Amino acid sequence: MSVIKKLFILSSLSLLGPVLAFAQPNEKPFVIPELREWVGDEGIWQFTGGTAIVIPSVVKDKLMPVAHEFAADIKTMFGREIPVRIGQPNPGDIILSLGELPNKNEEAYSLDIDETVNVIGNDPKGVYWATRTMLQLLEQSPELQLPKGRTLDYPQYPIRGFMLDCGRKFFTINFLQDYVKFMAYYKMNTFHIHLNDNGFKVFFDEDWDKTYAAFRLECDTYPGLTAKDGSYTKAEFINLQKQAESRGVNIIPEIDVPAHSLAFSHYKPEIGSKEYGMDHLDLFNPETYTFMDGLFKEYLSGPNPVFRGKQVHIGTDEYSNAKKEVVEKFRSFTDHYIRLVESYGKQAAIWGALTHAKGDTPVKADNVLMYAWHNNYAQPKNMVKQGYDLVSIPDGLLYIVPEAGYYYNYLNTKHLYNSWEPNQIGNAKFEEGDPKIKGGMFAVWNDHVGNGISEKDVHHRVFPAMQTLAVKMWTGGRGLRPFEQFESLRQNLSEAPGVNIMGRVRNGKGIILQKETLASGESTGMKEIGYGYRVDFTLKAADNPKGTILFQSPNAMVYLSDPKEGKLGFERDGYLYTFDYTVPLDKEVQLGIEGDSRSTKLYVNGQLKESLDIIRVPRGGKDKAIACVRTLVFPLEKTGNFKGEIKNLTVTVP
Repeated sequence: MSVIKKLFILSSLSLLGPVLAFAQPNEKPFVIPELREWVGDEGIWQFTGGTAIVIPSVVKDKLMPVAHEFAADIKTMFGREIPVRIGQPNPGDIILSLGELPNKNEEAYSLDIDETVNVIGNDPKGVYWATRTMLQLLEQSPELQLPKGRTLDYPQYPIRGFMLDCGRKFFTINFLQDYVKFMAYYKMNTFHIHLNDNGFKVFFDEDWDKTYAAFRLECDTYPGLTAKDGSYTKAEFINLQKQAESRGVNIIPEIDVPAHSLAFSHYKPEIGSKEYGMDHLDLFNPETYTFMDGLFKEYLSGPNPVFRGKQVHIGTDEYSNAKKEVVEKFRSFTDHYIRLVESYGKQAAIWGALTHAKGDTPVKADNVLMYAWHNNYAQPKNMVKQGYDLVSIPDGLLYIVPEAGYYYNYLNTKHLYNSWEPNQIGNAKFEEGDPKIKGGMFAVWNDHVGNGISEKDVHHRVFPAMQTLAVKMWTGGRGLRPFEQFESLRQNLSEAPGVNIMGRVRNGKGIILQKETLASGESTGMKEIGYGYRVDFTLKAADNPKGTILFQSPNAMVYLSDPKEGKLGFERDGYLYTFDYTVPLDKEVQLGIEGDSRSTKLYVNGQLKESLDIIRVPRGGKDKAIACVRTLVFPLEKTGNFKGEIKNLTVTVP
């Protein structure tokens, strides 16, 4: 059967579905996001030692990078070498090519699994997404098999995204790089990085000077502006965007003004508003515009700008609307920076605020991307009438604010899976396929600065949300399997090739690591173990100085003797936590540490010594408090430089 004929069958699925149900020996396989269309055949395709990735010579320049990354991912995930070659395929090969599909979307692809596996995309993006589909299918098959059948797959929405607040909590560049891979694995194509923000004054003695604020990007125009507790060099940020581009992910950087802007008024106090708060820029001061023009210019100008992508977000939310004159100034400010961004060849993205800031001053709407986050700030139907394109990001459904007590600690994925699509923004519902609804996004806001949340904790909240919302933004809401089935099956998939932020052990229950003895500086063969673990070992320690490490990985350290008090403890993400326990000298003791997403427990000689749970701690006054999260993904990569011996190390997943 010709490819064209097969694609014709695919395009007719909606008409023949009830009849074809009896002619589909292979049911639609599970991947995230779900395949839009599927026709099953009998039998399986088997990955063998002779399997190669083959590219027709006419498309070698466009598809060779995709092919090589696919081959590298296969080696990473399955330990199998697979050659990439140009020319004619043999039975058992995987063929990557370009063509014209019935669906004209640039992200569409067809996947025809028979004696060979034939992939066709309208664009290399579609071919790349097809490789993600194949990897997910292969990782669910211990025998590295694919079910024979055909799919034509394409997204419901062009923007499928996630926003990470890096302003109030720093995330390492390695974490962001892993997130590019993670998002790409689930065909989420937009990564919004929020580069500046500040804490709430109420938690800092009502003093703006004490209130935490940070801008995370290297800055030459204003030396000293860049946060000292964590930042990205320009080279790192450019490289991150390049890596994202190669994986079909567009990074949208955000410089958030004129509210949430305390980092800028800390640097230059005269541009802060004395009337509305120093986290508001003074819109009536010409120096504000001079300062912000210079900042945007640094990252947008030149032949190779730091902000490489097609969109740049300028913020514009939650500014005071106390007076008409300030509303008009806010609207003028918004229009100015939309046009400034456009003057550098970029599309401007903004937070919806123009219902809250209703006024007479015109604000450019054509070719402006508005995030519809709260309908009282921007009524979606009215914004569409004004000409804005919308990204659906309703705060009441899609905002994660870890351990804050409002919005969501974990998103309600069941409700989202069963009841939400991007065309639903609060109480405003648009027709399916409305061209003004460009897609959806969800967000992590780290409002409560210094609450102990780790990168691992944030990811623990994001992982199920990413998998769920990938389905709703690519596949939509039609033809999905029941949520309970989805919830069970999704856990069989990894985060991405070579990415395991959760520290999960695939199919790992019971004892997953044992070592009779471990010497100082010795590798264990395992990087770390994620939540739901127990680590037991016998320790006999000599006299060790404060700061002596017992176990370590790139993300955390367990101290035999912590740097401050000489107690057993751990450190990650810049937070140091200690148990009320000092390891005795030259005496054998049995220690056990249990960790989950809520606590870290210490057992001494089989008895619970202490549980470091999430607690409330005073912040900014006796009647104010924030959470203190004391979790640990246990580091196992190697032991530290300590005097003593570790015996009978056992790592267990109950």
